Amino acid sequence: MRKQFNHKLVPVFNLQRTEIDGVRYYVLPDGVTKLKSVTTVLSEKMDKTALLEWKERVGEDEAEKISVQAARRGTAVHSIAERYILNEEHPYKGEMPVNIESFKPIKRELDEHVDNILGVELPLFSKALKCAGTTDLVAQYDGITSIIDFKTSKKLKEPEWIESYFLQSTIYSMMFEALYKINVPQIVIMITVDHELRPQTFVRERAQYVNKVIELFGFN
Repeated sequence: MRKQFNHKLVPVFNLQRTEIDGVRYYVLPDGVTKLKSVTTVLSEKMDKTALLEWKERVGEDEAEKISVQAARRGTAVHSIAERYILNEEHPYKGEMPVNIESFKPIKRELDEHVDNILGVELPLFSKALKCAGTTDLVAQYDGITSIIDFKTSKKLKEPEWIESYFLQSTIYSMMFEALYKINVPQIVIMITVDHELRPQTFVRERAQYVNKVIELFGFN
């Protein structure tokens, strides 16, 4: 029997995506205010030395090719996950086999640990943080309300390599709490890795990263 998730979905704020000078923005429900995406803001504020070294090592063209392929794969896996979590009858319909296989490790994790869904592909924003974005999933992971983020990778990750993932999810948790007045004490990063039957799953207390977010955004 396929798992059926319980839904307690929060109301959704209608944010429109737009692009200005190659930068992604979200237009808030007032139709006027534009905020940069969370990923854009983090990219501007964090050290990009490792990324630049990688691009230099593989070359600009190869780096662009890898990035495009990863983005397409990530989009497909996210789409399957969204349909699956929403209990749609045919979550794999129209998807390439390679992307279905990439989703299967995440499926196992969802089946065993996740329920009581509050939001799927949920738009969030904060005028205080001056950014907005869409979080993959807000739900209970082992009974604790969490921001859950899905990633794809060709190789296993070390925690110190993915600090931006933890910060991104922390920002989403702060936004969610401010908008919905629901406590989100935990963040979960699920990374489906090529040739691995289980995803790499990093479960963290949100409190570990709040001070870093505050420091990055200049609130201290």
